[in-house]
Amino acid sequence: MATEIKMPALSPTMTTGILAKWLVGEGDQINSGDVIAEIETDKATMEVESVDDGIMAKILIEAGRENVSVGEVIAVLAEDGETADDVANNVSDAPQPAARPPAALRSMTSVPERSKPSLGEPRIFSSPLARRIAADKGVALDGITGSGPHGRILRRDVETAKALRTVKPALSSSFGGIEALVGGQQGLKGDSYLVPNGQMRKVIADRLQRSKQQAPHFYLTVDCMIDTLLDARKVLNVKAPDDVKISLNDMIIRAAAMALIAVPEANASWEGDHTRRFHNANISMAVAVEGGLITPIIWAAEETGLAALSRITKDLAQRARDGQLAAEEYTGGSFTISNLGMFGIREFAAVINPPQGAILAVGVGEKRPVVIDGGLAVATLMTVTLSADHRAVDGAVGAKWLQAFRGFIENPVTMLL
Repeated sequence: MATEIKMPALSPTMTTGILAKWLVGEGDQINSGDVIAEIETDKATMEVESVDDGIMAKILIEAGRENVSVGEVIAVLAEDGETADDVANNVSDAPQPAARPPAALRSMTSVPERSKPSLGEPRIFSSPLARRIAADKGVALDGITGSGPHGRILRRDVETAKALRTVKPALSSSFGGIEALVGGQQGLKGDSYLVPNGQMRKVIADRLQRSKQQAPHFYLTVDCMIDTLLDARKVLNVKAPDDVKISLNDMIIRAAAMALIAVPEANASWEGDHTRRFHNANISMAVAVEGGLITPIIWAAEETGLAALSRITKDLAQRARDGQLAAEEYTGGSFTISNLGMFGIREFAAVINPPQGAILAVGVGEKRPVVIDGGLAVATLMTVTLSADHRAVDGAVGAKWLQAFRGFIENPVTMLL
């Protein structure tokens, strides 16, 4: 009996997705565990494995189709005793593929891909992010040695590779067609072109728009003196194992977690008839990725030492950028930290990550003049801003939390108590 392959739910919040790419074609032999497609969700592009053996009899949803509902049949496998033609001929009521865009627009917006390997040509295993970066850099994947499991090509392999063989960008051949579509004229000032919004960008836009519309944000800002914290970090890194390098962000996460335990009223989210209070400080860490951002979670961060925390954050950040996080690693969380200090940003206010009740925006640590004991001095200050949902967190609670946070930052030894 033929086996239906359905659109999987790759995260608890996923209702639709984009069938970004088929890695097999009709008539191919499929084994259980083979990667057959790439699905773009609201968080990342993820690979989908077959759970059955068989022959790919019919692909019902073409690559590039958007808004494919979870549970929708996307392909059919022929099993033992069946031929692909038999199954394909018996498939009825197949959903019609979405209309393809005009040729000029299609050639510009699609990412250059390798064609299906011919007989005897080895298949190249690479992450979706690595393929995108390779296309942007004009690097041929078949000239790269992968450092991932089983020789899989990862982002870092592409970023360190030289342009071994360039891929001609589709933009040059189709820009005139694009301009005809958007009303521009090539060569004139004011030219523009269209960039398709991926599923991640659309979901980010929808969630944050609803957050600003529905959650009454208020903002509290304090300056933290971090000279003692920086000195403590140096000592810790001298004593730490060779594979551990504790970052300033690790210590900020630890301080935020300890403050959430000290002021549990701030560790909350609004749920209409109820306010949810969390037992643990489950810190979501904002990580910029291609096309948007993702927030992997450090679960029960208050129970994690700085050396372990350093390993966890480094691993989560790398796998987030490589698109290798599992859904449970970025779904949930009780509080978010967004750090733009590495970009030299002094101060900013972040939008709350719903349904959480608060987010901390962290700026750069920099030398500034301060008054200490009535005298002028120079100290390293870091400005942080708490954005809170006034439905779940009152102003006094937010102030108490920031006071506790600053206490841990300015007296880092207390984080070890």
